[in-house]
Amino acid sequence: MPSAIVAPQPTAVEAGAKVLMRGGNAVDAAVTAAFVQAVVDPQMCGVGGYALVNLHLAGQSGSIGLDAPALAGSQVRPDMWEDRVIRPNPDGWGYFLQGQVNDAGYTSICTPGWVAGMAAILARWGTISWADAIAPAGRVAEAGWLVSELAANRWKRKASYPEACSLLDYILSNPEARRIYLKPDGAPYDMGETIRNPDYAATLRHLAESGPDDFYRGDLARRMAADLQANGSFVTADDLATYTLREEMSVTGSYRGYTVTSAAAPHGGPTLIAMLNILEGYDLAALGHNSPDYIYLLGMAMKAAFADRNPHMADPEFNDVPQAWMISKERAAHWRAHIDAGKPIDV
Repeated sequence: MPSAIVAPQPTAVEAGAKVLMRGGNAVDAAVTAAFVQAVVDPQMCGVGGYALVNLHLAGQSGSIGLDAPALAGSQVRPDMWEDRVIRPNPDGWGYFLQGQVNDAGYTSICTPGWVAGMAAILARWGTISWADAIAPAGRVAEAGWLVSELAANRWKRKASYPEACSLLDYILSNPEARRIYLKPDGAPYDMGETIRNPDYAATLRHLAESGPDDFYRGDLARRMAADLQANGSFVTADDLATYTLREEMSVTGSYRGYTVTSAAAPHGGPTLIAMLNILEGYDLAALGHNSPDYIYLLGMAMKAAFADRNPHMADPEFNDVPQAWMISKERAAHWRAHIDAGKPIDV
């Protein structure tokens, strides 16, 4: 059967493609590729983060959204950082705080959902074993991988704002991260150089042998909880042990006759669909790809969608999110009239 697999790094794509060639299904390939991706793109994803799955199964009418979020630890308080706020992030991603306590180090860590998410979709819709899905990632971590141009550049790039953290700041905030992701002279790795992470490989082998539950209630959980507690994290052993997933319907829209599904609030799906709704009213092909007018309309559609996103997007379990309004064709028509009138959009 013709198939395709897409991931940011070729090493992850290759691992997933091999699963497909051996007869595995799309979920088998996705989970395998994701584990490899978590090794070779540590600045983007990993077993300590979260997972978000938008899955459409052939023969079914709807898409399934599985949310394995990184949840705030139970020791957080709503008012604990009120006196540390510097200003909102102009990009719309939260706030800058004194000491960067919300962005780097142990106080920025949330309860990870990634392992639970991967385990859930593999058990429910996959055909290969948990150990087989993890094995390629362990081999890559042990043997090493070549640093991509993107990773090398991002590790050296300065933060966009003086109050923000760069990726290098994240690495520098932890001695183990410095040991693994910096060269002996303390410099970041360059494109084409090899990074090995045998400790990560050992952890993956342990996880493969012990199963995903070990990450939340077993030996790995105990070791993580002890380290988190010793270093002032808000995540506790009980947070790990009681972690649960969210399963919900994906958010759905349409674009020029095609059905579009994506992750529902608080994730990016509503914003994406809102952009497409606005652009649907323009003849983009007639403008010419990447022409000035084409780029202008794309930029304005993005600004409009974010102008609605920034004040309204939140976790629906704690706030009312007007998702249906944000992705309505009527709202898109409002924004097109605004754009056509040449009015600015403040974000």
